[in-house]
Amino acid sequence: RWPPAVICYICGREYGTKSISIHEPQCLKKWHRENDMLPKHLRRPEPKKPEVSPIQAKGFYDLDSLNEAAWISAQNQLVPCDICGRTFLPDRLIVHQQSCKPK
Repeated sequence: RWPPAVICYICGREYGTKSISIHEPQCLKKWHRENDMLPKHLRRPEPKKPEVSPIQAKGFYDLDSLNEAAWISAQNQLVPCDICGRTFLPDRLIVHQQSCKPK
């Protein structure tokens, strides 16, 4: 059985419960660097960490609902292509549009 994994609300990748607290600040810094380099019309507001309240008096979180909220947050950052409608991260959309052709 795999150890429990937590989804990053910024990039949507899975990380261990111990390493997610190290990953998220670094991922947010990277997100800011990449967002600042985008053209103004593709810049996005900073992603907000989803609020999930503890389900037990001991302070444990429901890992499934936490991951679902983080996945939705990561997916909301994707931008649709004006030509084909597929969604991409804003920096990858620029690369995609160079080769996207209308059908």
